Amino acid sequence: MTARPLPPSRLSRLRQSDLWWSFTHHRGAMIAAALLFVLIFSAFTAPLYVPQNPFDPAQLDLLNAEYPPIWTEGGQWPYLLGTDTQGRDILSAILYGSRISILIGLASVFFALVVGIGTGLVAGYYGGLIENLLMRFGDILLSIPTILIAILVSAIVRELLPPSLREVGAGGVLVLAIVLSGWVQYARTVRAQTAVERGKEYVQAAQLLRVPARRIMFRHILPNTLTPILVAATLNFGMAILTEATLSFLGIGMPASQPSLGTLIRLGNQFLFSGMWWITVFPVLQLCLLVVAVNILGDWLRDALNPKLR
Repeated sequence: MTARPLPPSRLSRLRQSDLWWSFTHHRGAMIAAALLFVLIFSAFTAPLYVPQNPFDPAQLDLLNAEYPPIWTEGGQWPYLLGTDTQGRDILSAILYGSRISILIGLASVFFALVVGIGTGLVAGYYGGLIENLLMRFGDILLSIPTILIAILVSAIVRELLPPSLREVGAGGVLVLAIVLSGWVQYARTVRAQTAVERGKEYVQAAQLLRVPARRIMFRHILPNTLTPILVAATLNFGMAILTEATLSFLGIGMPASQPSLGTLIRLGNQFLFSGMWWITVFPVLQLCLLVVAVNILGDWLRDALNPKLR
């Protein structure tokens, strides 16, 4: 009796897919993915090799303040990119700050996806008054600039928190502000896809079999709406990082004791014209590399998943 061949593993199916072929034949996507991996890996492994923890005041020494980068005159080892006015190592601050920016970006996209997908599925599946109420509320939010919503939410929530919790809860406030301004795009996309899928035969058959509506929405309709959502989430990850940096630069984001990239840029901007350019320039470069890498991957994914371009 001949043994049945083993089914291909997920990894082998991925390597045989059109998406993998598109990725391996797109030089820009491969470079962006490698760059993004290096940036994320270095940020989360920073405690293993950076000279100090920039969040620990006990490790800061004013005697080591205002050192320029090591390749310029006056540079000191081990401060490769120099130090700021508090003796904080710029490289350490950038890597620790990148970790905060990445975590806030990921959390913002995740919770925006949860809210947006849930709202879009309910609105598209039930329609009628429920759809009108949810989508009109989304339209109101879309009529206000995203950054303005984030500023208002961040400022209001920070004022409602006790002073002792403002710095501790700064990251959560930023995530909430970005989610409230970003879930509408996912909801509108899922609502449109769900309204189309709702009228197809497989959904009607499931309804005749009295399959619960929740199971129909999440097990049958949702998988058919994930392609545009995946592309939007990838691009919005970079936008979430930029929004966090903007809020922190304006002074309503992460505090100076736990600086993100936006906070570092704000602190360094005060000394930009006094000769200490490295305090601002290197965090800006890190932010640009991070966002550009994410956007290149998002553009490739959008083209790779577009059936009209195959």
